Amino acid sequence: MFGLIIGLLIGGIAGWLAGKVMNSEGGMMRNIILGIVGGIVGNAVLGMIGIHGSGFIGKIIVALVGSCIVIWLVNNLSKG
Repeated sequence: MFGLIIGLLIGGIAGWLAGKVMNSEGGMMRNIILGIVGGIVGNAVLGMIGIHGSGFIGKIIVALVGSCIVIWLVNNLSKG
């Protein structure tokens, strides 16, 4: 249960940061939700190439990369 809460917290922080990095026009809540999804995507994508985040900062960086990917995909798919 504690791991789930930490995972959601890391995803939320990464989503907020990714919204700033990507200059996303979406709202803060949208970016946080996409960040939670992005944490999963980041772990999967970077895990395939052998990169794993270690510690709190490492996990945020991995989730940030995944969040940027998800925000980019959502922004491009919603345009048309």
